[in-house]
Amino acid sequence: MRRFPFLIVLTITTTVLLGSAIGQQTPSSKAQPKKKRRKNPVLRSIEDVAGLPRILLIGDSISMGYTLPVRKQLKDLANVHRPPTNCGPTTRGLEQMKKWLGIKRWDVIHFNWGLHDLKYIDSDGKLVDPATEGSRPQVSIEDYEKNLRKLVQQLNETKAKLIWASTTPVPEGADGRIAGDAVKYNAVAKKVMDEHQIQINDLYAFSMQQLEKIQKPANVHFHQEGSKELANQVVAMIKNSIETKSE
Repeated sequence: MRRFPFLIVLTITTTVLLGSAIGQQTPSSKAQPKKKRRKNPVLRSIEDVAGLPRILLIGDSISMGYTLPVRKQLKDLANVHRPPTNCGPTTRGLEQMKKWLGIKRWDVIHFNWGLHDLKYIDSDGKLVDPATEGSRPQVSIEDYEKNLRKLVQQLNETKAKLIWASTTPVPEGADGRIAGDAVKYNAVAKKVMDEHQIQINDLYAFSMQQLEKIQKPANVHFHQEGSKELANQVVAMIKNSIETKSE
């Protein structure tokens, strides 16, 4: 009978020790902090090389695809910048333009909006099939024209050489978009650009000449080699603008 107190003490001690051991293991069971996602190199800021012209590329993921090859081709000729984001529809441009332009001087601004304006969304703003009941373009063609006019006014104030890039083709089967709408939106954009005597880089026509080769099937995006082809056309336009501006 006298051994019972000893057994009780032993049991309590063992329980405490086990609890302590479990407690020491708790931190390892906590969720590990998520690793920071590496920033897309396209969206990283660059340092200017003194004495070189400053170029700004404004556009959506299509422009993101040709940013690095444009920058590579213009190395030692120009500082090629872009906003650190997908520039989306004209509505985003109106919200963010002042921030994108910053306070430094620009020599050439190559810009586009369109594929995000003409895409179809539901009442929650989500991309949907255009045949979905209640769906609508994110920005109507009427508002697209109004927004472009406001954006061009802001861009003109920079005194930079402006180049408008026409919206690239929407192929059959592309998610949330109707083939042929790019033509309609481009017609409106051309009207605005012509009124302001802004040069047009017709990436739509350029792409149509080799669409099956450079664009992904049933997708508005381009293969890597396709983006390089677009970059060649963008570089040619920018080089010409730099030379013209320096004359």
